[in-house]
Amino acid sequence: MAREIVLWLPFDKPPLTANQRMHWAPQSRLTKRVRMVARALAGVAGLPKGLARVRVGLAYVPRDNRRRDADNLVPTLKAACDGLVDYGLVGDDTPDLMEKGMPVIYPAHKDGPGPKGERVALVVTLP
Repeated sequence: MAREIVLWLPFDKPPLTANQRMHWAPQSRLTKRVRMVARALAGVAGLPKGLARVRVGLAYVPRDNRRRDADNLVPTLKAACDGLVDYGLVGDDTPDLMEKGMPVIYPAHKDGPGPKGERVALVVTLP
């Protein structure tokens, strides 16, 4: 039976988006930070290593209900998935080892699970 683990990222909103127009150097630093955070959170959560397959998604709860595009959040998901590979959850983030779901944007609400206000989570589904 599959088990879902939620890793709350320490960002109030997705740090990397497809619409950003950032110089390569700060973007590289931010990508490395997201990667490092995902790797560290996987270790703190005690996720297993060397799995044959895993499913990963990104969940975002914004502070308001303005219209947003879920595919705009893919760069944050990609960097976080690379961090899970760095941790050793699976050998690579290729489709045969890691299924990446489309990011999900939930309606804004103040009394939901996890940190209050705007929040971002990595959702890892273990086999």
